Amino acid sequence: MNIIKKIKQANELVNNGNLAEAEKRFKQILTLSKEEFFSLFSLGVIAFKQDNLSLALEYFDRGAKVNPRFERLWFNRGLVLYSLKRHEEAMASYDAALALNPEYIDALNNKGIVQQEILRYTDAVNTYDRLLAIRPDSPKALSNKGYILNVLGRYYEAMECFNRLLEVDPDFDFAHGQLSSVMQYGCIWDGFDRLSEIIREEVTAGKVACKSLVLMAISDSPAEHQQCAKIYAEHYIPPVPVTLWQGERYHHGKIRIAYVSPDLREHPVAHLLAGILEHHDRSRYETFGFFIGMANDSGMYHRMTRAFDHFLDVWQKSSREIAEMIRSCEIDIVIDLAGYTQDSRTAIFSYRPAPVQVNYLGYPGTLGVNYMDYILADSVVIPTVDQEFYHEKVVHLPGAYLPADATLKVADFTPPRESFGLPATGFVFCSFNHAYKINPTIFDAWMKILKRCPGSVLWLMKLNAIAEPNLRKEAEARGVDPARLIFATRVPNVEDHLARYRLADLFLDTTPYNAHTTACDALFVGLPVLTCLGRAFPGRVAASLLRAIGLTELISTSLTDYEDAAVRLAHDPTLLASLKEKLRANRETYPLFKSEEFCRNLEHAYTVMWERTERGEPHTGFQVVRG
Repeated sequence: MNIIKKIKQANELVNNGNLAEAEKRFKQILTLSKEEFFSLFSLGVIAFKQDNLSLALEYFDRGAKVNPRFERLWFNRGLVLYSLKRHEEAMASYDAALALNPEYIDALNNKGIVQQEILRYTDAVNTYDRLLAIRPDSPKALSNKGYILNVLGRYYEAMECFNRLLEVDPDFDFAHGQLSSVMQYGCIWDGFDRLSEIIREEVTAGKVACKSLVLMAISDSPAEHQQCAKIYAEHYIPPVPVTLWQGERYHHGKIRIAYVSPDLREHPVAHLLAGILEHHDRSRYETFGFFIGMANDSGMYHRMTRAFDHFLDVWQKSSREIAEMIRSCEIDIVIDLAGYTQDSRTAIFSYRPAPVQVNYLGYPGTLGVNYMDYILADSVVIPTVDQEFYHEKVVHLPGAYLPADATLKVADFTPPRESFGLPATGFVFCSFNHAYKINPTIFDAWMKILKRCPGSVLWLMKLNAIAEPNLRKEAEARGVDPARLIFATRVPNVEDHLARYRLADLFLDTTPYNAHTTACDALFVGLPVLTCLGRAFPGRVAASLLRAIGLTELISTSLTDYEDAAVRLAHDPTLLASLKEKLRANRETYPLFKSEEFCRNLEHAYTVMWERTERGEPHTGFQVVRG
């Protein structure tokens, strides 16, 4: 049989999905002709599909020496290098493909993705513009360009991209969700309510309509959150060919715990967790930090490098390589601190690198996958009746599930109100939440509160050049002087940021996505937080914090009650003063800011998980009793 016929037969096996037999056939051809190009190329493709990236690269490099003018080889080589996080080499490979074919759409698209990942946003926009000049209605280019414009704060331009995308392909993955995200960050509300309805309908119908964090800001349904997470996982985290942990028992002297996160740097997750990590009992637990983000020179990054027994910077490694490292370290319990947030790598856990895998802290919901064994929560954020909406088994920590670093430093000096544009007198409502958490419904409530409290102002976080004028316009439309919205100027130090909470009288929470770290910060400084209890995890976090500090009277169960409570506190300085005094006193007796106690409870949860695995018992939810 001649080689051409053998190649055709092997290629048919590839098309039929029989990769193992196809691989065998192509290797046989190479024994007859070691430089047969199509076999080298096909073996590279097969190795890539099998997630054997180093072998795939080896085949593509051999093929490039035989035939350097085959554009698909350079494209596929770029895919491998991107998967290996070798970004500059990946771009060079895509450029090689484009040199052979300047209108190679897929190479342009993927080059833009690489530029985006290494934060070269302007270059990425230029790459997508080049692609769109060739194919103006490319859905991928419109989607990717719109995403980057959103990141850059160019919201109206981003909306143009997504509106055009929806005209070209109304069913394109995440199109409605991406448009919603732009409107959330820009506080652009014309048509927002209807778009929210469409997204919820599509999620319920099983469509790939929206990423879960976007949905959390518009939906208060734990069932919808679960469905959205499940859809995302099914479409974007495909099953992997290997399971790294095969039931082994390690029997180390200490339980080995690994935390995986892109946020072990200047980030709210790191601020929450730092004090806890530093309290781990090193005589019983050996800690590993797998850092999958881009390093910086922040003080928090350096604090994180010291907080673990072992700190591993693995940003430039593939998900499989990181999973293999976790397995080679014989980790007993691995904790995903990112979920489906920015720069997360959920695929790491799909390889099952550890006996116990836990979803915790960075993402307030289920991941919708079966390879995460537990989610750490508390009885407020996940009531017992809601456990059916979580793929993971629920572990209830005592107090709040959210850790709080009691070592936070707050500047001693409190600047005068006027230095931040606040009135010298009058009631100051504060809400330092991001723009995406502010929606028409909660804004309506805030404006009603201002109307009922003459002389009061609403102090908001410094937002962006589009959101701020839009909120002022929305205030005016509701009959409130736009000057009563004051946006906080940025301060360079966290200590100074925390100190200015003292200038406010009451923190107004958002719904359906609460303040999390921000609410914790306010309570730490002594500012009461008023919240409206939601139905789903993201909308119940502030209530969890208030319970853990003994201020349940600040938890409203409807927006009407929320508005009335805010007005009552603004009009009754004695009542407000008593709440502030109670908050101050409760810091000494309630669990919220007791980092060492929190760590002991967390370790108890880990120990129960480990002991059950050692005994071969199935994963089940449980309640941690405060030690």
